[in-house]
Amino acid sequence: MKHRTFFWFFMPTGLAMLLFIALPILSVVVQSMHTPHEAVLLTVETCTPFKCTEETTIDQDATAAIRAAEPLGRFVGLDIYLDRAHLAIGEVGSAWTNAAGWSEFFSALSNLPFYRAMSFTLVFIFTVTPMVILLGLLIALSVNSIYAQLRGVVIFFSLLPFVITPLIGALVLYWMIDSRGILGNLLQWMAGDPSLSLKASTGLMWVSLIIYGIWHAAPFAFVIFYAGLQTLPKDQMEAAQIDGASRLQRVRYVILPHLMPLVTFVTLIQLMDNFRVFEPIIGFNAEAHATSLSWAIFNDLGGETRQFSSAAATSVITIIGVAILLTPVLIRTWRDFRGKV
Repeated sequence: MKHRTFFWFFMPTGLAMLLFIALPILSVVVQSMHTPHEAVLLTVETCTPFKCTEETTIDQDATAAIRAAEPLGRFVGLDIYLDRAHLAIGEVGSAWTNAAGWSEFFSALSNLPFYRAMSFTLVFIFTVTPMVILLGLLIALSVNSIYAQLRGVVIFFSLLPFVITPLIGALVLYWMIDSRGILGNLLQWMAGDPSLSLKASTGLMWVSLIIYGIWHAAPFAFVIFYAGLQTLPKDQMEAAQIDGASRLQRVRYVILPHLMPLVTFVTLIQLMDNFRVFEPIIGFNAEAHATSLSWAIFNDLGGETRQFSSAAATSVITIIGVAILLTPVLIRTWRDFRGKV
């Protein structure tokens, strides 16, 4: 394709990416380096024949003039990124200096909002992502092996978790694990402890959120892998069968190499989605036990005192975190592509 032709072909997509991706990200970065102006306080002294009193009020005119002159707010650079609500560099340094060991150091980090959110997010990512890929592949292989007459029904029920809205699915499972729900009652009966509650334990709540993440995302992986199995060359499978390869060997040496590009694709999507985990935390009402960066953004933007600068800084950190997670997968994909060229 000629350069001129490629330019006109790519220009609409490039403009859309610039308007709807690059510029919003740039605006968020700029906002994260500004903080709202403080109100200008005016002290007025009122004197009577008996005594004088001072009253402090907000100078509305002066405050409005400052905010009109600098609508973005006061420039603070990276201060918001380094404060206690985010990277907390000062607090981390103090914890490192005063900690008697690694356990005490990590315990101190768990009290900081950013690192508490990151700890759950990383556990969620590196547990849910491989389990989704494995479970999706197993379901796809199973459905592809059953009778054709039953596939439609099995596919329908397999896709139900993916069809349900994430927040609604989280609420349904949350009600089920309640002490009055089906799963909650069953666990109390199995443990012989009527006071057992999944909602009261941080560990059990993390397990519940992870199970929900796997349950909700596995159908997506199943659909991708099942579609890939339909393009599997039959002559390769027949040749493997003639050579005496077992079913496990056919999966390992024929099916998996054929599906590896799809495994990479599912991995990329899951890494991005799981790093931005949000709906399960809201649906399970799990803020006391588990938070994430997306939840922190939601929390900053809610309420009467909306902290736009803090939410913008957390958004930038989220973008950087997603980029870091995706980099190894993208590098490997690029190497595989160059190796085939």
